Amino acid sequence: MSLTLTEARARAAMISEVSYDLDLDVTSTEGFRSRVTVRFRTTGGDTFLELHQAASLDVTLDGASIHAYDGRRIVLDGLAPGAHEVVVDARLAYVTDGEGLHTFVDPVDEERYVGGYLGLDITQRLFACFDQLDLKAPITLAVTADPTWTVLSNGLPIYGADGRFEFATTPPIPCDLFVVAAGPFHSVAWAHRGVPMGWHARRSLTAELERDAAELKRVTEVCFDHYAEIFTEPFPFDSYDQVFVPELNWGAMENPGCVTVNEFMLPRGRVTDDDRRRRAMVIAHEMSHMWFADLVSPVWWEDAWLNESFADFMGFDVAESVAGYAGTRVSFEAAFKPGAYRADRRRSTHPVAPATDDVPDAATGATIFDDISYAKGNAVLRQLVTWLGRDDFLAGVNAHLTRHRFGNATLEDLLSALHAASPRDVRGWAELWLRRSGHDTIRVTRDDRDVPVVTRDGVRPHRFTVSAYTPDLKPVGDRLIDLAGDPVPFPEWAGLIVVPNAYGETFARIELDPASAAAVANGLATLPDPLVRAVLWATVLDRAPAAAHLNLLTRQLPHEPSPTLVSAALDRTLDDLVRRRLTPAEVPAALEAIAAACLPEAAGLSPAPDPSRGPGPSQVSDPSGVPDPSRAPDPSRSPAPDDQRAIALARGLARTTTDADRLRRWLDADSTDHGLRLDPDLRWLTIRRLAELGALDAAGIEAERRRDGTNIGELGAAAALAARPDPEAKAAAWAEMTSDPTVSVRRFRALATGFWSVSQRDLVAPYLPAYLEIAPTLAARGSAFAAAAGRAFPALPLTADELAQVRASLTADLPPVLRRLWEDELDDRT
Repeated sequence: MSLTLTEARARAAMISEVSYDLDLDVTSTEGFRSRVTVRFRTTGGDTFLELHQAASLDVTLDGASIHAYDGRRIVLDGLAPGAHEVVVDARLAYVTDGEGLHTFVDPVDEERYVGGYLGLDITQRLFACFDQLDLKAPITLAVTADPTWTVLSNGLPIYGADGRFEFATTPPIPCDLFVVAAGPFHSVAWAHRGVPMGWHARRSLTAELERDAAELKRVTEVCFDHYAEIFTEPFPFDSYDQVFVPELNWGAMENPGCVTVNEFMLPRGRVTDDDRRRRAMVIAHEMSHMWFADLVSPVWWEDAWLNESFADFMGFDVAESVAGYAGTRVSFEAAFKPGAYRADRRRSTHPVAPATDDVPDAATGATIFDDISYAKGNAVLRQLVTWLGRDDFLAGVNAHLTRHRFGNATLEDLLSALHAASPRDVRGWAELWLRRSGHDTIRVTRDDRDVPVVTRDGVRPHRFTVSAYTPDLKPVGDRLIDLAGDPVPFPEWAGLIVVPNAYGETFARIELDPASAAAVANGLATLPDPLVRAVLWATVLDRAPAAAHLNLLTRQLPHEPSPTLVSAALDRTLDDLVRRRLTPAEVPAALEAIAAACLPEAAGLSPAPDPSRGPGPSQVSDPSGVPDPSRAPDPSRSPAPDDQRAIALARGLARTTTDADRLRRWLDADSTDHGLRLDPDLRWLTIRRLAELGALDAAGIEAERRRDGTNIGELGAAAALAARPDPEAKAAAWAEMTSDPTVSVRRFRALATGFWSVSQRDLVAPYLPAYLEIAPTLAARGSAFAAAAGRAFPALPLTADELAQVRASLTADLPPVLRRLWEDELDDRT
């Protein structure tokens, strides 16, 4: 019973002035009490509140009891025009899938945490509400909980004593962005520009939070100051907390005044520069949402891209150019943008800004939080800023935010504001870039005088940089061009190598001329600019034949100096090429070749320094590329650059090698043969590969689980146990994945990762029919499990007959998220 567009429009037309007074009691471990008073005005007629699967329920409408409840909706029929009050007192169950009031017990200290991590179509699992975007409402919260706990929510805490926690009423916000997080958190609190701020994490992560507190505080403040400068609307909420929470289904969530962040961004052990860049990007991303999503919200889910594309663009841009994390744009071009190109070629592709009627219900809305809305939308907005100019872009954005503050708005509203701020044809640009799916191709050809010529296959206007190099890839120069229907020749660069879109300003597939392609294939890793290398790694691997892909990787990866690009190339090769495009017979040789490219001796790595001396230095550059230690994110704690490259290669080796003796030595020494200390992630990769090779039994895995003692260890052990090449181990993992109703989404994912071993095709491929049969049932648990079930698709090459079984399963009535992911898997294998 997903809310339909028709229902949402009808309800919004008759309902106004909504407010919620919510009281939660989370003291019991068996379930929680949710009592909400919903006040609203109506023009009169029939409507409903959503509430998911209440165990017990008492509802009054204007003081009179009503009983029309079907497990999902509370029917409110025959309402007279005017003001009404509904009181819903319910008992609800905790969840372990992150969709509702999630419960988690920390294995380190047995402390309990609960959190309402909401989102599309989920608020109704926490309290009765009008669960749609355009009925924004102020929310007043009180929570009864363990008096020793910290309780966090969207509003400023105004009272906390004797287990009673009360919060100031929020401004009008979408109810899907309500949040509550409660437990014995460790906190770092301060005020900045008069706004109370805090970072919070589970008590067992105190050391990690204290380790990174200065950096987290610095990034929060510089992002806040930057947005205060570029946005004319002031920060719209009365406080700003950021809390690392366990088992969040997203990377982070932009709840007004209280952002939830996935705990993997507070790593145990070493923190690499890639970790820091990603975390800074997320901080900048979620903070920008306080304006785009929270202050001004979409009317319906077809405009979710307005939130996510804008925040994704701002996140990468601000982390690099303001927070000082050089290389953030490199990570986007290498690790995120290629997925958007792939998504844009699938049958499921859609315009960045789909038509309203293309999202007929909330369940369909859940399918568009994808690489199109995030990475492609990010790239398209970057092209808009390049084409429009930053000043005009921000002028339009600010007019839009002011006009619709604490309200809802559409793409047309934004285009009107941008059109008024710029002399350019913004609506024409939007029709080509936002309303159409697919992407153009930019080609390099040569005339009979060996002059490079850049042309466009497609319809979109592009502005980007073309870079020229000598045949041995020494830089010659750059030129910013506008490309439309007419070819652009470069007579001054006759005989030279040229790279269009060298800095990734636009979103288009690149086809190099044969001379440029050959030079890049022979010397990609020698190019001096990592951003250009990132664009070219993506270009040369895009749709490359399997043999050419592996050949390039094995020749260039050992010489690639950027850990970011090493990791991205390995992930793309293992997750795309090996599991989807090779035949079963080709997999062993491919893994052997990848492992050989990851060997430290192939990469020319020097032995790692003695760990007792501490991590090596790191520097952060300003946008000009000049190192600026004053802006560095506490560089003394980052491993030296070559050590970080060694980490990326060691992770690749741990995923692919068949040398069990080498991996055993790593575990015994707690370091690689090259002297690189094993952090928890690398150690669990090593354990899982040993288990996969049949070189570590259940007792050994259990010993490692106890040695670790954290929830990361619990998940690592689950994956390792499932990875063993043993029919009984596979049967046990399968049973837990599919038959245990209490299995969490995170544990399900870990089990699936170990179960579908690409090296054990003969053992696990017979489970394909069972997977196709059970996945729809798993997906029916909710959107989080639907996504997890879809992403648990067999991670190994499939035969033509097996692919035919998948196609046959698509003829059934499937949940939209699951159907989308299965279709994407089929498309990626063609």
